[in-house]
Amino acid sequence: MTSKSDPPPLPEPLRVPVADSHTHLDMQQGTVEEVLARAAAVGVTTVVQVGCDIEGSRWAARTAAEHAAVHAAVALHPNEAPRIVFGDPDGTARQGAREAGGEGALDEALAEIDALAALPQVRAVGETGLDYFRTGAEGIAAQERSFRAHIEIAKRHGKALVIHDRDAHADVLRILAEEGAPERTVFHCYSGDAEMARLCADAGYYMSFAGNMTFKNAQPLRDALAVAPRELVLVETDAPFLTPMPYRGRPNAPYLIPLTLRAMAAVKGLDEDTMAEAVAANTAAAFDY
Repeated sequence: MTSKSDPPPLPEPLRVPVADSHTHLDMQQGTVEEVLARAAAVGVTTVVQVGCDIEGSRWAARTAAEHAAVHAAVALHPNEAPRIVFGDPDGTARQGAREAGGEGALDEALAEIDALAALPQVRAVGETGLDYFRTGAEGIAAQERSFRAHIEIAKRHGKALVIHDRDAHADVLRILAEEGAPERTVFHCYSGDAEMARLCADAGYYMSFAGNMTFKNAQPLRDALAVAPRELVLVETDAPFLTPMPYRGRPNAPYLIPLTLRAMAAVKGLDEDTMAEAVAANTAAAFDY
């Protein structure tokens, strides 16, 4: 009898190798070497390891330097900015500013992200953006300040920008337009609808789809994927989160990419190999490797 903590079995391997465009190896079971080996066994030969805070970004850069199959992305997650400033990720407790670092601490953290972004194994700045799920007005202001700084860092270093957008579609698009988006911008775990997908396509933004596009209640994501241009589509796990069906709720890892990719191919009306060829080329172009 299996439990929710048991890893799903290995899927049928892909014939065309692909990349997992967004994963968190530091949150997964097993060593980096074990995770990469399982992924490679099913045709997932490259991963983008994403940092969400200073320590995670340092780890991502070190891991990418040590493993040819790993590329790094570095950033302060949107919820990290109000945590640094106010001592609370929601940014609802102004009193916390006396206990946390305030604006100066955010500047220091952004300076370290800037330094990490200059490293050659760091291919992207992210995940950054806006997350309004539980965030108060003060927290939103801190997130926006951090987001604008990340956009500038990405452009100055010529790196891709990886967007985290939760319940904040209009403001994310507005800020990208105001600041001028980097040449290569990726909406990680794309969460918009078909109308937003058309706006992203018009702007040349990549849209990366995760395992949640396989969920029963995710028809809006499938509708978005259906209208997204083939040359702007990526695939990701966001592991250990968002495990694709039929294993929802169990631990996710890069080796489960084939399940999501096959579901994406069905939505796009493409055969598996054609879908894999497209996302492999798109990921290499987006992250410039």
